[in-house]
Amino acid sequence: EENFIKIYHWLYPLSWLYGIGVCLRNKLFDWGWLRSKSFDVPVICVGNLAVGGTGKTPHTEYLIKLLQKNGVNVATLSRGYKRKSRGYVLADDKSNVRQIGDEPYQLKKFPNARVAVDENRCHGIEQLLKLENPTVEAIILDDAFQHRHVKAGLNILLTDFHRLLCDDALLPAGRLREPSSGKNRAQMVIVTKCPDDIKPIDFNIIAKRLHLYPYQQLYFSRFRYGMLTPLFPEKTNSPESALLLTRDEQVLLVTGIAYPAPLQKEVESYTPHVKLLSFDDHHDFTPKDLLQIKEQFLHLEEWKRLIITTEKDAARLKLHPALDETLKPYIYVLPIEIEILQNKKSQKSLDFIRLFQPFPLAGDERIELPPKVFETPIIPFDQSPIYKKKWLLPQILFTLYSQKLHTCLLMVNQTFLNQFLTCVSWSSPHPISNSQLHVLPHFHLCPIYLVVFKGVY
Repeated sequence: EENFIKIYHWLYPLSWLYGIGVCLRNKLFDWGWLRSKSFDVPVICVGNLAVGGTGKTPHTEYLIKLLQKNGVNVATLSRGYKRKSRGYVLADDKSNVRQIGDEPYQLKKFPNARVAVDENRCHGIEQLLKLENPTVEAIILDDAFQHRHVKAGLNILLTDFHRLLCDDALLPAGRLREPSSGKNRAQMVIVTKCPDDIKPIDFNIIAKRLHLYPYQQLYFSRFRYGMLTPLFPEKTNSPESALLLTRDEQVLLVTGIAYPAPLQKEVESYTPHVKLLSFDDHHDFTPKDLLQIKEQFLHLEEWKRLIITTEKDAARLKLHPALDETLKPYIYVLPIEIEILQNKKSQKSLDFIRLFQPFPLAGDERIELPPKVFETPIIPFDQSPIYKKKWLLPQILFTLYSQKLHTCLLMVNQTFLNQFLTCVSWSSPHPISNSQLHVLPHFHLCPIYLVVFKGVY
């Protein structure tokens, strides 16, 4: 039932009006009337076009683990949905769900990652950049694809396998926050929640239906569920018992997420005796809700019963003052992890970080920039000799900032990039070899620092 895309056609007139407002806002950003701010640190945005869950938090966790494994000091910044505080808050050991929200609280499990919330993302990034010992080397924005006041260097767009953005409609007829053409701002698109039995032909069909540009990379991912762990280990006599679910086990599945069906299917693969108690996404549990949970739990067969919930819901339950003490030994958490399909490894985010890092990542060799590389005065592009080569314009777009070339937008592959570099008059005695360009081809629409030599113009 959740996989059925329901469109309310009678609401299309309201969706049309809503779409006008969204398109106008995006155009104001495109034209520069509304400002987007860039930062001298890699900023990775994880978001989606639709309301509801597409797995943003698990994918954010995946990126955190990927970057930390390669020695990057990473920080995450989100709005902190349904938190009770305001402004910039940097999470610490004493922070709770009411201060930072349930999803940022879930990210606190990474000890070396900074977790912050701020409804003003620009202000939040500025505050994170002031941190020291260690300094922040990369920032992941959770659910900020529509927050265009920040110009992220790498935009990762998620879309649900069961509700592809190309099949959806704008609010309120559908669930899209903005038209599907908004996907063009992303450099990576990930189709999430893929079924285990997905066929190779499905990859090709979806790739054609999404109509992505050459500068965009397409990935597919699916959920992988971890081991059950007790929410209150101090209350549980034998924590290992969570790993020994039998078909006789009676489970009360408590969720406050957008789409609980995949989780229910996973638990039912171990035991058919599963009762689902579902609440709205980001639901703030009330004493009445907790009483309902207790009543439902007591109806299960004694000695063979337990409560299973998600990490996000566990964050809201753990410190709830109305949670009955008799329930705590029976509450277990089922963590969710991400697996990238087709044997693809998501290296694009690492390559993006490498373009900013002044030092090598683990096992990496740096690109050495020639001395005095940015000392050449920049001539306006429309006055440069390159402008006269009309065949070049559709393929290279330059954005000039003061006296430096800050952003280079390349919409072609490495072959064309090499052709472009060879047609340039190099004045430096240290040209970049082809082997040093291995990190560049995939960042055609990312703000990256590219070398500029005297004589380019």
